[in-house]
Amino acid sequence: MYSNTQLYIDGEWRDAQSGKTLAVTNPATDETIGHVAHAGQADLDLALAATERGFNIWRQTSAYQRANMMRQAAALLRERAAQIATLMTQEQGKPLAQAKVEVLGAADVIDWFAGEASRTYGQIIPARQQDVQQQTLKLPVGPVAAFTPWNFPINQIVRKLSAALAAGCSIIIKGPEETPASPAALIQAFADAGIPAGVIALVYGTPAEVSEYLIPHPTIRKISFTGSTRVGKHLAALAGQHMKKATMELGGHAPVLIFDDADLDAAAKELAAAKFRNAGQVCIAPTRFLIQQGVYDEFVEKFTAAVREINVGNGLDDGVTMGPMVLGRSVDAIEAFVQDAIAQGAKVTTGGKRLTDKGNFFAPTVLRDVPLNARAMSEEPFGPVALLRPFNDYHEAIAEANRLPYGLAAYAYSRNIATVNALGRDVESGMLTINHIGFGLPETPFGGVKDSGHGTEGGSEAIESYLETRFVTVAGR
Repeated sequence: MYSNTQLYIDGEWRDAQSGKTLAVTNPATDETIGHVAHAGQADLDLALAATERGFNIWRQTSAYQRANMMRQAAALLRERAAQIATLMTQEQGKPLAQAKVEVLGAADVIDWFAGEASRTYGQIIPARQQDVQQQTLKLPVGPVAAFTPWNFPINQIVRKLSAALAAGCSIIIKGPEETPASPAALIQAFADAGIPAGVIALVYGTPAEVSEYLIPHPTIRKISFTGSTRVGKHLAALAGQHMKKATMELGGHAPVLIFDDADLDAAAKELAAAKFRNAGQVCIAPTRFLIQQGVYDEFVEKFTAAVREINVGNGLDDGVTMGPMVLGRSVDAIEAFVQDAIAQGAKVTTGGKRLTDKGNFFAPTVLRDVPLNARAMSEEPFGPVALLRPFNDYHEAIAEANRLPYGLAAYAYSRNIATVNALGRDVESGMLTINHIGFGLPETPFGGVKDSGHGTEGGSEAIESYLETRFVTVAGR
């Protein structure tokens, strides 16, 4: 089913003008399964010219028409979910069921933003003079450049794409070279739904070359980036030099606070699923598990038991609940994190090693008694490793939760209403879920604070960064 992936520019799928391609590898088998076109500057110039033409068409398309085409794209995505999920599992590794959930979730995101298209309200502002009318208009900011990673090949694109289209913007998406086919299938659904040529472009290439050419270009008026904090800071600075809006969804190191009055059975089960979803390659994955001393050993036992139930293998096989990591170098990085933590005094309760010679498989790993000087307690371990350590009281837990410069996601379990109310105030995180796993719905905010970025890619605020406010005042004379 897997085929080569081309660039999508000006309503057409095409090879790179240079003919250059990159190999795409199945992370479960190490086999090359296809190739993706590698864009050069000439291809980017074509995309920029097309997106400018597309913007002039799309901004004049009514919100009602935009929403209808978006909803049609969502319907097509649902119809094709099984086929697209298979492509995603082949190139990304996640279990087929998780891939299908991602595709269907993307359709929900499109529907949500289709509704937002007709709610980009301006204001009438009461004037000081009888014959004066004062109003604000919300207008599309212009062509957008979006940069997305490989861990959620469709989800990371669809939020940016849907918000841009709903606002009336055109967009150039720089997709992930490691996982190109499923994003291409997403764009094909929009093309088949009737989105005009030039409104959407999809390109692949060397990340630094593409971003450093697109961001300063006068055609581009806004950027949206999902990725590491280090790269995000560089791109945000580049956007700032050119006075362009930027939404940044960057790295995280999510704390989990388990208090002694928590429902430990629910916490262990829910957090094990959340931690090892997508082989732990999730920016909001629970990472630093802080457990109150009185229930520490009990929670470690329950959590470890839940993790041992995870079935690791090729995501296309029945019964698999965790697939491989996407990149071989990521397995090396996780192995180094684990070895360092053990050297500093941490203990392995399950996992802790590579699983096979073929494929990028690493065992779901739980480390207990992890000291603060272990590298993984300060550097984001983007993979299947959970770090557990005890705390004594609320203030100690909050101090550790807020110790790092990250502030994307946080988790907590407690039955005490006073504790629950205080957490929302005291935990420095853009998102906090208490007593359940509640992130990622289209209608809720998705974004971080501190070094985890700024702006949101969900909820009613998400479309605002794709709009600009114009003030118009008219005297009746």
